[in-house]
Amino acid sequence: MRRAFALLLAAALAVGLTACAEPGATAAAPSEATDSCPSASAPLSSLALVDDVRAVTGGSTACLSSRAIEAVDDDTAPELPVTVTDSEGREVEITDVDRILPIDISGTIAATVFALGLGDQVVGRDSSTGFAGTEDLPVVTKTGHTLNAEAILELAPTVILTDTSIGPKEIRQQLRDAGITVVVISSDRRIDTTDELVAEIAAALGVPSRGEALIERLALALDASLAEIADVVPAAEEDRARMLFLYVRGSANVYYIFGEDSGADSLIEAVGGVDVAGEIGWEGMKPMSAEALVAARPDVLVMMTDGLESVGGIDGLIERIPAVAETPAGANRRVIDMADSEILSFGPRSADVISALARALYAPEPQK
Repeated sequence: MRRAFALLLAAALAVGLTACAEPGATAAAPSEATDSCPSASAPLSSLALVDDVRAVTGGSTACLSSRAIEAVDDDTAPELPVTVTDSEGREVEITDVDRILPIDISGTIAATVFALGLGDQVVGRDSSTGFAGTEDLPVVTKTGHTLNAEAILELAPTVILTDTSIGPKEIRQQLRDAGITVVVISSDRRIDTTDELVAEIAAALGVPSRGEALIERLALALDASLAEIADVVPAAEEDRARMLFLYVRGSANVYYIFGEDSGADSLIEAVGGVDVAGEIGWEGMKPMSAEALVAARPDVLVMMTDGLESVGGIDGLIERIPAVAETPAGANRRVIDMADSEILSFGPRSADVISALARALYAPEPQK
């Protein structure tokens, strides 16, 4: 079930991103956080919290305190060769990790490879990867998130780590036929699958002990973030923010609601919100309907930054989707946005992502 939802997510993202890209264009690495989030590094407990999270007006941007990825304190050398069964059921032998190419639609695989301390062996990146240390790596995706076989072959990677969120699959087979080792990692991206993702990647790169160290570190960070958020979540459920994840690509007329088992639901639950898509029985990622949006009655819409910009901001969103105005979120112009490459990336940044969303929800910065 979750695999099917992961494929739907990949399809939705690919349609929107391809429609927004110019043919043959490659993306530049995202820049570091700007003055739009001056309190991005401040603990939630130190900020001025809103009195009523359901009555806040205006938009907020969730920002990570840093886009740097910290490597684990473990330099155990890779134990190779290693044989793994990838997520497509293929038995793959990995003999060389000197030139790693990690590519997916969210940049999560690359972030995990860097967190495992193997960033120096990475030779290229996808257009979603833009954290510190990757800016000068060549991009091997084009027209959104389509693999560029020629660009990949030029880099001569010894192993490619990818998933089904990026393709087409014929390109992956072409790379295999060229003698490149390709490992397809699980596409399931949720807070509660981070451990499995790390273990999967660490095993493929022959560094299981580094994976164990990273899993332990991420668990501690996530527990700390969740504990901090728990201190500010309203005790009564009726006082908690009713939240809905809306995926939009205005140039392609793509409007989706992300519901149960989409990954977005785990973010909303982590920050102490009420996932209203679940209340109306919305599963996975499906095209939005005005009836569903009004029935959900969200207080807060959560969106990707580029998606919000693609419709001209909050004003443009209400103009394009009149049903938004019939919700409490629309009446209060309450939208939280976060960078496309971060909000559903999970992996090593899961704790930072939910902390950023919590700050935007409970202690929003004044809009300029």
